[in-house]
Amino acid sequence: MTPHAAPHHAFRGTGQEVQAITFAYQRSPDQDAAVPVHHPVVIVGAGPVGLSLAIDLAQRGQKVLLLDNDDKLSTGSRALCFAKRTLEIWDRLGLGQPMVDKGVSWNVGRVFLRDEQLYQFNLQPEEGHQRPAFINLQQYYCEALLVERALQLPLIEIRWKNTVVGVQAQAQGAQLTLDTPAGAYQLDAGWVVACDGSRSALRELMGLQAKGRVFRDRFLIADVKMVADFPTERWFWFDPPFHPQQSVLLHREPDNVWRIDFQLGWDADPEEEKKPENIIPRVQALLGPQAEFSLEWASVYTFACQRMERFVHGRVIFAGDSAHGVSPFGARGANSGVQDADNLGWKLDWLLKGRASQALLHSYATEREHAADENILNSTRATDFITPKSEISRLFRDQVLALARGHEFARRLVNSGRLSVPATLVHSPLNTPDAEVFEGRMQPGAALTDAPVQTADGRPDWLLRCLGPDFSLLVFGDAPAWAAGLPHVSLLRVGVDLHDAQALLAQRLDAAPGTAYLIRPDQHVCARWRQPTESAVLAALARASCALN
Repeated sequence: MTPHAAPHHAFRGTGQEVQAITFAYQRSPDQDAAVPVHHPVVIVGAGPVGLSLAIDLAQRGQKVLLLDNDDKLSTGSRALCFAKRTLEIWDRLGLGQPMVDKGVSWNVGRVFLRDEQLYQFNLQPEEGHQRPAFINLQQYYCEALLVERALQLPLIEIRWKNTVVGVQAQAQGAQLTLDTPAGAYQLDAGWVVACDGSRSALRELMGLQAKGRVFRDRFLIADVKMVADFPTERWFWFDPPFHPQQSVLLHREPDNVWRIDFQLGWDADPEEEKKPENIIPRVQALLGPQAEFSLEWASVYTFACQRMERFVHGRVIFAGDSAHGVSPFGARGANSGVQDADNLGWKLDWLLKGRASQALLHSYATEREHAADENILNSTRATDFITPKSEISRLFRDQVLALARGHEFARRLVNSGRLSVPATLVHSPLNTPDAEVFEGRMQPGAALTDAPVQTADGRPDWLLRCLGPDFSLLVFGDAPAWAAGLPHVSLLRVGVDLHDAQALLAQRLDAAPGTAYLIRPDQHVCARWRQPTESAVLAALARASCALN
C-alpha cells in the first residue's frame, strides 16, 4: 500500500529561503577506515532522480548511500513540469500530495500564431483521475520535499560535498574515490547508480559518451515574479508581435512566479542575453508597458537530444540526464528520469534479495533505452518544428500553422512540444503477449491507468494506491483459490476487496467477470487474461521477474 504522505515542515519558506538552504558537510567514519568500507548501493547525485531512487529502495528495505558534490538545492526553476505519471510514482513514495499541494496544477494548453489563438487542448479531458495531467513546481521545491522524505528514512545516508573523482570496476562492484573538504577517501560499492546529470562525472571518468544531436538555437528562460490574471495554462506563441519571427512559452509557477521561454536564435550571445537590461524589455513587450514585475532567475540554454549507447556497464548503472537528454519542450527530461528510477528500484531490490537473476537488471537497460529513444524522437520532432533549419522546413511549418486556424487535421501536425507520457514498453522481455483480444491501451508494457474505487469498508480510494509493493494480481470477481498463494503477489479482487463504483475501472481495462491483470511493482501491466490459469500466471510471473531457477 502507498505510504502516508510525509509531513513537510522543514523546508517551508519563500523560494529564496529554500534555495538558500545549505546542508552541512559531515566527516564520515568511512574516511578513517583502514580499508575501504563496503556499501551495497551507492547513488551519485541528489537531484529528483537520485532522491526518488534512494527513497524507493529504502522503502523496500535496502540500505542506500547517496552522494552529492554540492551542499544545496538547485537554483532557479529548471525542471518545472511534472507529469501525472511522475506524481503517481511519488504517491508511492509518500510525496504525491505534498508536490500537488505546493505545485500549480494544469491540464489545458493554448497555441497562438502571432496574436491569434489557433486552438486549445486538454491533456486530461475525462474525469476519474486522482492526479492532474501536470503540475508546475520549481525544481528546488521538488528537491526540498524529496530530501525531507529521504531524511525520514533511516536506511538512507546522504553525504553532501562528496565528489566522485575516481571509479574502478571490480568483480563484485566498483571502488569509488571521493574528494571532500576534509580530503579524499575510498569506498567499495556493490552497485553504483549514476544520477549525476547531463555533465555526469561518472560517465566521463569511465570514458563513456552520450551521443546525439545538438540544435543550433538558443533559448532564454526568465522566471518573473508578478501578479497577473493569466489562467493556469500552457501558452505557446509562434511569431508573436512582441517577439517576431521567434517563439515564446508561458507557464505559471507557485509564488506568483511565471516562467517565460524566449527563442533567441543561434547567433545570440548567452552572456549578454542573461543581463537584466536585455531581459526586461523582452518581458515588458509581452506584458505591456504598465506591467510591474521582478526577475527571479534567468538562464540561456541550447537544445540537445542524445543518449548513451548502453545504460548498464557492469555494476555501474546510469539513469536520468546522465544517461539521456532531451530539449525542454515537452517536459520529457525530469519525468523520464524519475521513470528510470521507478523502473530500476524494484529490479535492484529483487536482485539484492536473491529473488531474480541479473537478466532482470538488464531489462532496465532494454526498457529505458527504448523509452529514451521515444522521448528523443518526440523531442527532436518538436524542436525541428519550432526551429526549422531550412527554407523547406520553414515553409512546411508556416503552411501547417496557417491551415491550423480552420482545419483539425493540421492542428495534429502543429508541434509546440508533445508533452510527456509514460512509454509503453511493448517489446519488453518481461511481457507475456496477449493470447486473447482486448480493447484499449492497457496492453502488456503499459503503465496502469488509475481509476476511482471504494475499499471493502466503503471508503473512497484510488486503484494505484491499493496496489502492493511487489506484484499485484487484479481479478474482476471471485479469484481462483490458488491466486491467494502466489509468491510476492498481492491479490486484489474487484467486487470483493475493491468496488468499481463508477464502472470506470472495468471500462478502462476492458474487463469482464474473470478478467485478470498481472501488475509489476512499478505499476506496469505485464500480462492479462480473460480466464487465468495457475500455470499461466506462474509462467508470466517468472518471466516478468526473471526468477532464479
